[in-house]
Amino acid sequence: MYQPTIASIAVACATESQMGTVRTDQKHLPDNLGRLLRHWREVRGASQLGLALDAGISQRHLSFIESGRSAPSRQTLSSIAQSLDVPLRERNAIFLAAGYAPVYSEAPWNAKEMQGITRALDRMLRQHDPFPAIVMDRYWNVLSTNESSPRFFGSFIDMAARTGPRNMLHLIFDPDGMRPFVVDWETVAKSLIQRVYRETVGRVLDEQTRALLDELFAYPGVDASWRLHGSVGSAPTLPMIPMGFSKDGKVLSYFSMVTSVGAPQSVAAQELRVESMFPADEETEVLHRKWVSSGRTQA
Repeated sequence: MYQPTIASIAVACATESQMGTVRTDQKHLPDNLGRLLRHWREVRGASQLGLALDAGISQRHLSFIESGRSAPSRQTLSSIAQSLDVPLRERNAIFLAAGYAPVYSEAPWNAKEMQGITRALDRMLRQHDPFPAIVMDRYWNVLSTNESSPRFFGSFIDMAARTGPRNMLHLIFDPDGMRPFVVDWETVAKSLIQRVYRETVGRVLDEQTRALLDELFAYPGVDASWRLHGSVGSAPTLPMIPMGFSKDGKVLSYFSMVTSVGAPQSVAAQELRVESMFPADEETEVLHRKWVSSGRTQA
């Protein structure tokens, strides 16, 4: 994805302390803005006419904005970004490219302004014990877990030996991680690759997500053809693809439920998600609870 020269733009906006309607006077900004808008329009497969109708402006006006002949208002940009379903982080880049200060807070997930959400996350994590639950960012980096998560994964590998930030995809793909314990690893790995494509914020791969995929495909045994958005196998017998873990001759099968923040108004809120693991069958639930109660899952 094309990114504007954020450093040069940020200098022009650095003295603006409020997220208001200040404009910069740098002549190269309209060109950056036009490229960004054309990029997102092409990503969404929208014509100028279709986007103009959705955003409530004329096609002529949109054409002038993209070519740099017209300076859009903040409201016009908001309407265009909304119509294109641009992720909040990338909307800030669009506002900066137009010479406006960003609209959406990019404070970290555990900032004071996020306390309401973090309290809800803590409650969700606690209530999901004794099964693993993990809070991740848009790149599958682990931000927080309940008590059961490190105990569960620590029963297979030495989690302390894996330096942070921990990444769930690397944990599953790494031959020195959980990969040797994953039942039918190839099918699981394919399904995870498809999830990366499906669950990207705004349904588009940004540069960091592409870099993450490149790192996963660099592991041995990962076929480049898995980048294709095809089926992961034959007709399923279950409504989901379970992830099975094998140890001591026993197999525990789980599936995931993913929770996200509804109507997010900050970058961190939009990019957070909770991955909760549930037993895929009664045998796994009984065995998992026995492992927890007997202390066998202690790291």
